Amino acid sequence: MNRIQKLREMGQSIWLDYIERGMIASGELKLLVDTGIAGVTSNPTIFQQAISKSDAYKADLQRLARNDTDTKRIFETLAIADIKAAADVLRPVYDANGGQDGFVSLEVAPDLAYDTAATIAEARRLHAAVDKPNLMIKVPATAAGIPAIRQLIADGININVTLIFSLQRYAEVKEAFFQGLEERLENGKPIDSIASVASFFVSRVDSNVDDKLANLAAQDAANAAQIKSLMGKAAVANAKLAYAQFQEKFAGPRWQKLAAAGAHYQRPLWASTSTKNPDYPDLLYVDTLMGPHTVNTMPPKTLEAFKDHGTVSRTIDDDLAGAKAVLDALAAAGVDMDTVTQELEAEGVKKFADSFVELLAAIEQRRKELVTA
Repeated sequence: MNRIQKLREMGQSIWLDYIERGMIASGELKLLVDTGIAGVTSNPTIFQQAISKSDAYKADLQRLARNDTDTKRIFETLAIADIKAAADVLRPVYDANGGQDGFVSLEVAPDLAYDTAATIAEARRLHAAVDKPNLMIKVPATAAGIPAIRQLIADGININVTLIFSLQRYAEVKEAFFQGLEERLENGKPIDSIASVASFFVSRVDSNVDDKLANLAAQDAANAAQIKSLMGKAAVANAKLAYAQFQEKFAGPRWQKLAAAGAHYQRPLWASTSTKNPDYPDLLYVDTLMGPHTVNTMPPKTLEAFKDHGTVSRTIDDDLAGAKAVLDALAAAGVDMDTVTQELEAEGVKKFADSFVELLAAIEQRRKELVTA
């Protein structure tokens, strides 16, 4: 039994945070699924890298470019084809796990992150266009995204809630999930086939907090060592407290009523798990966040590192008092986590929006080249 399979026995699934047409066509994705990979996530940055750099899209781009000048429509055609193909590869996992795993995620356009009605409409449209039971639509956890999540769960659409950074926003995400299920149940509709994950971003928290700590240390020489000792600790502490919040929410009479009707957990998904700081262990955001009813979505490099030297052990609820102490110490040092998470949310939306603009520009450039070729 390999490490991925051992982790699945514990209750944590590994999803691949990458998609590219060549890996589907070559059978590489199928091989990964055979080793235990249980899902695939995508985002505008991933598609931007794949479509702009891979020759696997050339034939379709050439065909589409001659018949269409709308770059967004061309992108959607390419992306939906990839998502459908990946969903087919993962369908056996979905079937074998009662619809609780085997998902492929497709994100709504990032320029809709602050528009509730447009997000709902886009999610419904993409859900219908892909038409696969193991599709998850990714919706960002902005203030405008919360009511969209509730409505889409009530619609019976699988949702991957993305770009969660703060414990407060995570609480709102879970509440939206509950309300969507409850509305659907009140309307006499089934809830036993609805799946959702709450994607809690990890490494980006340390990147932001560490920068603030470095600035604070530079301004306070007497306490610089103590301040620097907090570096690299915020993200894991934040995630551990999020898991404690998950355990509390998914218990008690309210959840038991939904569970009795067949509801699945909205699993926490650890996202942005590649280590950004080379001074930190390469599996810092993997080995420390293992536990039941969770997902870790890893980019290829992190996945390879885990397969090589990951340690499988339940760690997600180790030392919760220590996790809270870290956040208290950060506050005492002058790091406001509300400011951190607000900055990260805005930055996350902007990064995906910028990647989307770059993607459309790359498609337009390739379209022009192929039309004149």
